[in-house]
Amino acid sequence: MEENGLLDIADKKAMRCRFLGKRNPFYCMLSTVCCLLFFACAFPRIILLDDPLSPEEHLNLGVAYEKDGELDNALSEYKKASEKIPIAYLYMGNIYFLKKEYEEAESYYRKAIDKDPKNADAYNNLAWLYYMKREYLNEAEELALKAMELNPLKKDIYQDTLQKIREAMHGK
Repeated sequence: MEENGLLDIADKKAMRCRFLGKRNPFYCMLSTVCCLLFFACAFPRIILLDDPLSPEEHLNLGVAYEKDGELDNALSEYKKASEKIPIAYLYMGNIYFLKKEYEEAESYYRKAIDKDPKNADAYNNLAWLYYMKREYLNEAEELALKAMELNPLKKDIYQDTLQKIREAMHGK
């Protein structure tokens, strides 16, 4: 539509009124105004130059969605947050784990470790994933030990993961 597109449409509408033999000026004016309003409102232009939410707000929104069971919405918010906050990769891994999309979960846990090598939870969650799949148990054991080394305050949680892995390794 040209720069004066709305006026062109209004002119065409007025010409149409005359062509149809409708001489009532009120009808022609009403139809022209309706036409202008329709085209002015039918194609709104909303342009966002910046995301109104901070990465932290996207992360928090993702957590809220996850608590409500809206995993796809949570995933979307975590992806937005991951541009600035590495822990978001851990959260995405958790979502894929919940969805039983284990290859994706593994990929995101690895990304979490790559982006933040001191994130003990990422090591532990990857170890737990391997335990659940009953594969790479030797690596899972190393990952759980690394998690305990990185965050001794969560040693009890990571110790539980390590114990389960060792039981699986020894066939218990």
